[in-house]
Amino acid sequence: MKLIFAVVNGDDSAAVSKALAKNGFRATKLASSGSFLSSGNTTFLICVEESEVDTVINVVQQKCHHRKQFVPSTPAYGPATGQIPSMPLEVPVGGATVFVTNIERFEKL
Repeated sequence: MKLIFAVVNGDDSAAVSKALAKNGFRATKLASSGSFLSSGNTTFLICVEESEVDTVINVVQQKCHHRKQFVPSTPAYGPATGQIPSMPLEVPVGGATVFVTNIERFEKL
């Protein structure tokens, strides 16, 4: 048995959840947040047989989309005027981060 941790952008969470269910995979969803943008994520915990790992990863990959988001940058300071306004930064967000670990025991009670 394998345990898959799939950290998914909040915007893709519903689509991933529906796709996993449609393909017969049960998942536990946990609300989480990233440290860089502090944006909302969902972490899915999915326990499957080793032969199903690639199928789960493909389902997640199909439903998670990369996008760009503008975030404020740190203001710069100038000698003559004090604070100089800065331009927002465009950063990539989305996609998924997936971890696969061995599971010693799994029970549905």
